[in-house]
Amino acid sequence: MRWILGAAAALTMLPIGAGGDARAILYDAVALNIGVNCQWQTGCMRQQRAAMKEALSYVARERPAQWRVQQCNRNASRGPNRVDWVGYDHCIRNPAIKLSRHKSRRK
Repeated sequence: MRWILGAAAALTMLPIGAGGDARAILYDAVALNIGVNCQWQTGCMRQQRAAMKEALSYVARERPAQWRVQQCNRNASRGPNRVDWVGYDHCIRNPAIKLSRHKSRRK
């Protein structure tokens, strides 16, 4: 746990992007979550960021049903506020995904 805090503190000094409005990675929640999910491996982070861009552009372009977006969010979840973007991208594009109807358990 100590190395995560040390890495996050060290990364606050690194700017993201090449624009004049560069922010520290500590203030970019998406980059921070991808970094933690990938254990700061650059290849994994690159793959996750590309999948995120593809999935978000697909959702904006195709406008899938709300239930599909919610189900893929649950399927790709790695815990609170953490998403596996490669899994989400595969799920949202999969035509075989059907609405799952669970019987409610009433006591």
